[in-house]
Amino acid sequence: MSTEKKKGMNLPNKLTVLRVCLVPVFIAVMMLPSSVMSPLLSGLIGVAIFIAASVTDMLDGKIARRYGLVTDFGKLMDPLADKFMVIGALAVIVYRADEGFLRLFFTLVLLVVIFRELAVTSLRLVASTSAGAVVAANLLGKIKTVVQIVFISSVFIEPALYAIPFVNGFLPVWWVANVPITYTAGALTLLFTVWSGVNYFTIMWRYMDPEK
Repeated sequence: MSTEKKKGMNLPNKLTVLRVCLVPVFIAVMMLPSSVMSPLLSGLIGVAIFIAASVTDMLDGKIARRYGLVTDFGKLMDPLADKFMVIGALAVIVYRADEGFLRLFFTLVLLVVIFRELAVTSLRLVASTSAGAVVAANLLGKIKTVVQIVFISSVFIEPALYAIPFVNGFLPVWWVANVPITYTAGALTLLFTVWSGVNYFTIMWRYMDPEK
């Protein structure tokens, strides 16, 4: 009888699984009807869940690299969890947005993020299978992720700030009406999403052989 103990899932992988599990919880909270919970409250609870998930994203990679706990499961699930988290959050933002330019803007951000992630994931797959090359996330990719998190958080936090009488009374009406933090973070999200995508294409294009 073998006395070898089965190894359980390590801490970074547990954090990744937790992040995946938080995504449907976040979506469920954000999609609660106003008769059950006010949009402002559900938005604040939802953004707290989203930030908690983002923290696990930061921790799992650092712990895995520092203690040599990098696994094939983590290599697969960590980037997938990130995509589930960001795309799920953006889809909910579009769903909750009022008709008008803001919804069109959110939809544009969502589509650009989806197209970028599909393109980069496909390139990484080809580079890995054809040349055995693994392209790690670079500085632009990391900045892109941080900016996306800031944008998604600002969509829910900024209206909550303006609901505070002191803040609302201090700011000009046009500032409150136009949610400039949200628009600025959204514009930066578009910029870095496209920029990092083009950068990955530049890096990985050498692995693309049109004759194969």
